[in-house]
Amino acid sequence: MASPFDDEIWSLVPEEAQPPGRHLTRFVTSLGPSEHALDLGCGDGRTSILIEARELVLADVSEVALARAVQRLPGTATVVLEPDRELALPDNAFDLVVCTETIEHVRDVCLLLSEVRRVLRPGGRLAISTPWHGRLLGLDLLVRGFERRFDAQSPHIRFFTIGSLTGLLDALGFDVLRAERHGTGIFVVATR
Repeated sequence: MASPFDDEIWSLVPEEAQPPGRHLTRFVTSLGPSEHALDLGCGDGRTSILIEARELVLADVSEVALARAVQRLPGTATVVLEPDRELALPDNAFDLVVCTETIEHVRDVCLLLSEVRRVLRPGGRLAISTPWHGRLLGLDLLVRGFERRFDAQSPHIRFFTIGSLTGLLDALGFDVLRAERHGTGIFVVATR
């Protein structure tokens, strides 16, 4: 069952939204080709079009977002996800899972990442991007205050640093291949 909350948010996002930023574009295109890829939390598909895969599956908790993603990538398989539930996908099905600008919205991150391990083939790659929240942000919060930096209506519920995200991946059995910060984003590639 899709998330009415996320459907409502996506219904407010303009359909002609901006393309992904240059750092995110460079990150996704750097992943290279794969056989079977999953775009987990694909949103409206504006990043999905950058994924080079023979077979691509789009998955999201919002039916509104998935409908928009299919407009960008006609004929692509889709899966409607239930928040905080197991992924309705088979074991060992993908050699690449791309999860861009999504993990910061997830309540049960450990469940999500455990499910990613389950659906990844041995040696498969997980590519994550998320907003960066590091020392400079902490200083900014101290000087200007929390409310000036964060929108109370934002659906972001998690805040990561490179260390907190790579530590979590390590604790859940992933091997981190690369973790970098560019601009205001964190970009991590790990293997199962």
